[in-house]
Amino acid sequence: MDATTIAIALLGFGSAAAVGGATFWDAHRVGVSRPRLWATVTAGTVAVGFALPLFATVPLTGVLLTANTGPVLYGFEREVSAGGDEPAEPGELPGGPSRPERADEE
Repeated sequence: MDATTIAIALLGFGSAAAVGGATFWDAHRVGVSRPRLWATVTAGTVAVGFALPLFATVPLTGVLLTANTGPVLYGFEREVSAGGDEPAEPGELPGGPSRPERADEE
């Protein structure tokens, strides 16, 4: 391993810690259940994504997909937990304005 690879790995692990901290802060602020779990998942996938080139020859797309998996899953969980409890209506976006009732619909 050369110095560049080691520097990238250290930067990656620092980034993983920052992503985990930001995820914990956001999950706690928004009210997502189990903020420590989500912080661990996001930080872990980012760390694994940065560590992959240290142990194997992997394409950059594999590194990016691995590193982005945790934050993307947390984003989905955040959207689901932020939604209301009312059932979805066809033709309406969650949290958006409701369709006005028309006189000819009954």
